[in-house]
Amino acid sequence: MGEAGFVHLHLHSQYSLLDGAIRFEELLRKAEEFHMPAVALTDHGNLFGAIEFYTKATEYGIKPIIGCEVYLAPGSRFEKEALPTGESAYHLILLVEDIKGYRNLCRLVTAGYLEGFYYKPRIDRSLLESHREGLIALSACLHGEIPYHIQRGELKEAMAVAGWYREVFKDRFFLEVMDNGIAEQVEVNKAILEIGKKLNIPVVATNDCHYLRREDARAHDILLCIQTGKTVATPNRLRFKTDHFYFKSPEEMREAFRELPEVLSRTLEIAERCNLELNFREYHFPIFPVPEGESLDSYLEKMARAGLEERIASMGKGGEELEEVRRVYYQRLERELEIIKKMGYSGYFLIVADFINYAKGRKIPVGPGRGSAAGSLVAYALKITDIDPIAHNLIFERFLNPERVSLPDIDIDFCMERRDEVIAYVSEKYGKENVAQIITFGKMQARAVIRDVGRALNLPYAEVDRIAKLIPNLPNITIDEAMRQESRLAKAYEEDRRVRELIDIARSLEGLTRHASTHAAGVVISNRPLVEYMPLYKGQRDDTVTTQYAMNDVERLGLLKFDFLGLKTLTVIDRTLRLIKERRGEEIAINRIPQDDPDTYRLLGSGATNGIFQLEGSGVREILRRLK
Repeated sequence: MGEAGFVHLHLHSQYSLLDGAIRFEELLRKAEEFHMPAVALTDHGNLFGAIEFYTKATEYGIKPIIGCEVYLAPGSRFEKEALPTGESAYHLILLVEDIKGYRNLCRLVTAGYLEGFYYKPRIDRSLLESHREGLIALSACLHGEIPYHIQRGELKEAMAVAGWYREVFKDRFFLEVMDNGIAEQVEVNKAILEIGKKLNIPVVATNDCHYLRREDARAHDILLCIQTGKTVATPNRLRFKTDHFYFKSPEEMREAFRELPEVLSRTLEIAERCNLELNFREYHFPIFPVPEGESLDSYLEKMARAGLEERIASMGKGGEELEEVRRVYYQRLERELEIIKKMGYSGYFLIVADFINYAKGRKIPVGPGRGSAAGSLVAYALKITDIDPIAHNLIFERFLNPERVSLPDIDIDFCMERRDEVIAYVSEKYGKENVAQIITFGKMQARAVIRDVGRALNLPYAEVDRIAKLIPNLPNITIDEAMRQESRLAKAYEEDRRVRELIDIARSLEGLTRHASTHAAGVVISNRPLVEYMPLYKGQRDDTVTTQYAMNDVERLGLLKFDFLGLKTLTVIDRTLRLIKERRGEEIAINRIPQDDPDTYRLLGSGATNGIFQLEGSGVREILRRLK
């Protein structure tokens, strides 16, 4: 593992949601500067950032160690009981050795949210024992089970717990010592070393990292205030006792443990045992059932040709004109089918066509298609879209291109009120354990983070509001960009010490993850239980089960993502058509309305397009007015 004398095994990232404030790019640059061969990510109770961390660390040539600081219930994970200290669980570090360990950690972390949640996502000993293979366990910080008993003077209990972990994990269990400036830690370290000697359990030095640099301790304290809804003046609030929770260099660690060099070298030994390899080149498509004697390719061809015949018949052509239409359309169809089969996406098209036709059969309004998928004649033939790509000169290669291999992406719009029926259908068809909605993470954006930091610092509302409003109202603008664009903001920063502190802290927290929620459209469907590929999450406000990985990371794992967007516009159109039928007795087919109606274009040219999907923004309305 090289000459570096230390590997960080205890790091909380920007994805911790509560107490981590380390961005991966900055972290890996620092690890590179320290010549560290490996770094472990151990966010509290989740694996939200695991795939992004794995990918970026690999790019930097640094070995990524995937782990988690799990919460362990004092009894059964199903019992809502707390420790005498009021905490709901002990802490325990788990590090992944190999793919088996990764899958076991995914199951453990999933069970924490789906089965054991009580203030925190908790697992228990029976679950840990049954999913221990491929995992290395560390005794954790002062909140670990063994340190907990030591601090209460219960040394026999601490010994018994250490013995149980050694029995369960064998040579994959380590006791931790830390140098964090906390008085209780000094006493715990002494007892840990004694227990290690008596029970022959190896001891490893770790450093609990929650922020990157020592000077970030102040910003991290403000982050805790923001996440817990407190201010710096709130008595007895959650806070860290020292400023030692930063990314220490190997030299600092060597100095701290100069009398125990072996506890530092064990971090290298542990890192050498962690060799997880994730395969990002394999796809895991859901299994679409085809009739006996058919393959995915042959069935797609059969369905596409039958669908195209229906589409051509509806054109009302005859004679030579019909022959020419058939020649042009079938030439395009065969070319598209060849590319789809070659790229292995026949199943994808059949799956999408199946649930869209289910929705249409149940009279659930479905959008006509948009985006690059509208360029596919196969999609048109299968009634995935209702836009004729040949009549509108749309290009198939914008959607699927053999030169740039990527998963197809069809945006599908459903009636907002009945979208869940379609998700329920795919869950039943492919198995509830194989289907989940996709998580998304809210970030701390420029204006909002200034307001948050101002509240935490207990600054007057009017003053903070004035500063926040100086940030230009532009999408994704950063504080640094705002300072360049708005001279009044830069001037306030230069002249007012309190404004300078407000902005400096806001800058350091800007872009960090603030909360997790469900993506508006993303649904993943797999060929096997999703927990074999990734951990799952359940928020406490509803029972929606989502992935713990965001959209891009789900796709990196080779899983198929679908966009089921609930669109209010479709709901309004559907209600309008029903009202017209009820009140005027007219039945209008929305997909047959003329596309060259002068009144419609006059309305669009006026820019009065509020309520019309994708034509509501001020910029688009201005373009419509100018184009007439």
